[in-house]
Amino acid sequence: MKKGLIALIVLVVIAFGIYNWAVGFNNTAVELEANAKTAWSNVESAYQRRNDLIGNLVKTVQGAADFERGTLTDVIEARAKATSTSIDANNLTPEKMAQFQQAQSGLTGALSKLMVVVERYPELKANQNFLELQAQLEGTENRINVERNKFNETVNLYDIHISKFPGSFLAGIFGFEDMARYKADAGSENAPDVEFDFN
Repeated sequence: MKKGLIALIVLVVIAFGIYNWAVGFNNTAVELEANAKTAWSNVESAYQRRNDLIGNLVKTVQGAADFERGTLTDVIEARAKATSTSIDANNLTPEKMAQFQQAQSGLTGALSKLMVVVERYPELKANQNFLELQAQLEGTENRINVERNKFNETVNLYDIHISKFPGSFLAGIFGFEDMARYKADAGSENAPDVEFDFN
């Protein structure tokens, strides 16, 4: 009788230990996954701030009657594409991340082209609203970079938690999967060519 009771107690203790381990793993994974989703929302928020500022920038630039309309149209179209591309935080797949990044890169390129063209318009460069918007955009680009880095750090913590053994065993049972990280644009590892045309 005593041996049976001892064996039962040992089984209950082991079962309780396994239960606590599984609950602890699951709760930590849920928390880390939620933190990563929040970090992604912060990335999107930073991009939204940029999109909002670009709308004001476009209106300011449109005031310059002789400004190159093609460049302005490119920015407007790229902004529309960037704002129409979003990702559900519950579905951060590498493919969707690449699609989002491509849309944002298109907007970055169009905006860079706009800033280069602006150099030819001294009255626009002297416009206080334009200068303020330009400074806010530069600050926003820094915010975007900070938020992307925070997102990657948060995803890293989550991925480590669900990938380490023995947690990786439970991750499969509970349905936790690796999350995609924000990656640099293709070719960004190469230094850009800088050319000065003084003609």
